[in-house]
Amino acid sequence: MPLTTTTRRALLGASALAGIAGSATARTLSGLMPWQPGEVYPPLGLASPGGWLYLNTEEVAVLEAIADRLIPADEHSLGGKDANCVVFIDRQLAGPFGRLDGWYMEGPFATNPLPTQGFQSPLRPTQVYRDGLRALAAYVGKTFGNRKFPQLSGEDQDKVLTGLEKGEIKLEGFNGKMLFEQIYSNMMEGYFADPIYGGNKDMTGWKLLGFPGTRYDYRDVIARPNQRYTLPPVALMGRPDWGKLVDPARRSGRGGPV
Repeated sequence: MPLTTTTRRALLGASALAGIAGSATARTLSGLMPWQPGEVYPPLGLASPGGWLYLNTEEVAVLEAIADRLIPADEHSLGGKDANCVVFIDRQLAGPFGRLDGWYMEGPFATNPLPTQGFQSPLRPTQVYRDGLRALAAYVGKTFGNRKFPQLSGEDQDKVLTGLEKGEIKLEGFNGKMLFEQIYSNMMEGYFADPIYGGNKDMTGWKLLGFPGTRYDYRDVIARPNQRYTLPPVALMGRPDWGKLVDPARRSGRGGPV
């Protein structure tokens, strides 16, 4: 005899509750900490404020200096360092991206790949950063009297970065252009990715672009076409002021936080 609609609904509801209960029990028994923003997959406990999951302190200093040359602060937005672009990179390197989990990483690799051939290197991002920054430090020390990249003037830092970008600076044992492209790409991602990944502090990149973020509802905007969007952006974790600001729609039972 076929199940009635009521029976199916009850069965599905019971199954869902059982799954939730089982998941909760598994997390409790395994001793995992609750998930937090800024973690990587699989979840890793966020280190103490200012802590780093992959990068060492010298690498951080170099990357923070580079961040502010690539994305300087101005009256409109934070610079790359204060926007936590290096935090974003550190979290990504500590996770599957850093190891390129799931990628096919066997040869052959094209030496002069076409744009359509995509990524062509046996090096994981973790290797690019570690080996590349080590080679960059050696070049800077040799060229600028044993100084480190953060100790250079802004003009000299720009000269080094431009040389790497154009392929004019030859690092010993490493492709300087590849290092620049990797850093540049990840800095841009860190500046504009959802803050849940560690970068884009205070949604500064989104505010600069006027990007609305991940708002749950756009009906009011759709109803008023060709008008400037003025609401602040919303990230996956919401907005810090959600405990204070509640829009009129929620008070009337029609919606949630702005």
